[in-house]
Amino acid sequence: MTETATALDFRVRPARASDMVHVHRLLEPLVQQRILLGKDLVVLYEATQEFLIAEVDGRVIGCGALHVMWEDLGEIRTLLVDPEWLHRGVGRAIVEGLEVRARELGLTRLFCLTFEVDFFTRRGFSEIGEQVVDQDVYAQLVRSRDEGVAEFLDLAHVKPNTLGNTRMLKLL
Repeated sequence: MTETATALDFRVRPARASDMVHVHRLLEPLVQQRILLGKDLVVLYEATQEFLIAEVDGRVIGCGALHVMWEDLGEIRTLLVDPEWLHRGVGRAIVEGLEVRARELGLTRLFCLTFEVDFFTRRGFSEIGEQVVDQDVYAQLVRSRDEGVAEFLDLAHVKPNTLGNTRMLKLL
């Protein structure tokens, strides 16, 4: 993916391992507010290649990750924007970059679990119901240990942590 510049002078680029400590810094206030679940720094480092970073003057101001869940399905996760940069196009630019990556990987559907329903609706996502994959795929996905897959499948053991979040899907 190529780096992109915007009129606001931030850019979106693939993450480097050195960015993960900054991602963790952006994540922590939302964990404290019980908006997002916490992620250990080691988990973020392991997922470095999934992330895009928004930065301005070398400072990380936002991030988002694309996690492949199945042959045609990916999840946008850990979409974060520094509060000083909200409503300035950072989140939109990150999501657009993740969609480019998803298409490059041959994905045709993107999932997200979010409180930011209006934001994702403007990006073409729609709320989803209970069953969004056929039974054969469900039988394979249910074996995953990934919490994001469990959230996508709406499994009971993740519901206490996701109450109030909306499950959304976009067709690419």
